[in-house]
Amino acid sequence: MIAAMRAMMLERQREPLRLVEIPRPNPSPAQVLIRVQACALCRTDLHVVDGELESPKLPLVPGHQIVGSVEEVGSAAVGYARGERIGVPWLGGACGGCDYCLAGQENLCDSARYTGYQQDGGFAEYCVADARFCLRLPKDRDAVARKLGAVWAGGIDEKPPVALDAAIIFAPAGELVPRALAAVRKGATVVCAGIHMSDIPSFPYSLLWGERTVRSVANLTRKDGEDFLSLASGIKIEAETRIFPLDQANQALAALRAGALQGAAVLKVS
Repeated sequence: MIAAMRAMMLERQREPLRLVEIPRPNPSPAQVLIRVQACALCRTDLHVVDGELESPKLPLVPGHQIVGSVEEVGSAAVGYARGERIGVPWLGGACGGCDYCLAGQENLCDSARYTGYQQDGGFAEYCVADARFCLRLPKDRDAVARKLGAVWAGGIDEKPPVALDAAIIFAPAGELVPRALAAVRKGATVVCAGIHMSDIPSFPYSLLWGERTVRSVANLTRKDGEDFLSLASGIKIEAETRIFPLDQANQALAALRAGALQGAAVLKVS
């Protein structure tokens, strides 16, 4: 008998996801089978569902912020044991042999593959992932987390009380780049963190002058993920989340699309 699982499936872009029952995937030799516990939503999922990121694999199980436990280890996969807590990020694979990969910049690989876009992701009870691109999650991360308060908060039309050392733009809105440049000190960096962003309007050179830098972020490397997770406990990060069951993925995406969420939306799978 073939084992089955529930999944939220994108069959065509710009249409709601559909709850389906499909065969549970089997890991290839280099993969692990993961029992999904939760999968967070991000705007990249919206870009895929809404058609702003073109040519996804269809039909597709979206979701690329996956937390789960290892259910089965492929014959050639190393580094993980059954039952181990594991994470799966956006970058799901790279060629390993191009100049970028050999230089440790696998996130820039022209043959990179992405979770929840070119390969099925975590809006499901199970998923498979290349073991080399998974991340081991600390067991005590939740236990040591402490809530930190922001020093200042304001609207996009408000200027911070002091010039900032750096700014990160998470919203996919290009018009925020000149505002961020106006808020940072000389020598600072403005980082555009989105995979997709609307056009950046023209702005006076004076905002960029003074060795200010605007840069984009292309995914993350495996080392980026490992370094972040090793720091996460020490810097006491606590995430604010709103939990949705798997079959309410469309409602979660709608809330994200409407800006009705405070913190992150997470699909609780098991």
